[in-house]
Amino acid sequence: MDVNDSQIKKALITFSIERALLDMGEPVFYKVSGALKDDYNCYIPDCYEHPEYLKRILSDLYGNAHMTIINAIKENLKEFSHQAAVQRFLVALE
Repeated sequence: MDVNDSQIKKALITFSIERALLDMGEPVFYKVSGALKDDYNCYIPDCYEHPEYLKRILSDLYGNAHMTIINAIKENLKEFSHQAAVQRFLVALE
């Protein structure tokens, strides 16, 4: 995977996360973004390399309901799920 392809996958995954969070409401987006910054000193695009951060934050904030957000992210990425980088990201969220 070349640099441009990696950057495209990162942008795609970032957009999918942001869309899923914003679909739940702006407060959810800001709460998750703030927790990522406070706990890991990172931002939503960093979840591409560290999906475990997102998984832990969602689980801590929303308990079992975090699966609703993860399922929304999966749905946003469904047509790209055959690509290795996207597949790795989705497996790490489960």
